[in-house]
Amino acid sequence: MAENVYKVIALVGTSNESWEKAAAVAIERASQTLRDLRVARIVEQDVHIESGKPLTYRVKVELSFKYEGGS
Repeated sequence: MAENVYKVIALVGTSNESWEKAAAVAIERASQTLRDLRVARIVEQDVHIESGKPLTYRVKVELSFKYEGGS
């Protein structure tokens, strides 16, 4: 197996439907600008509550991708 280095970033995805959808939103958005996504790890889940509005599910995701160097 080749030796590789991966970078990890934290993102927060939100959804009015579910935590699963919130995670998918974060991963989908990251995939628009990052290549070689590898692993997404859910590190925190919560719900934003605002009177008279739908619940907002929030998921903090640590996402890793292959590091290619540069500045």
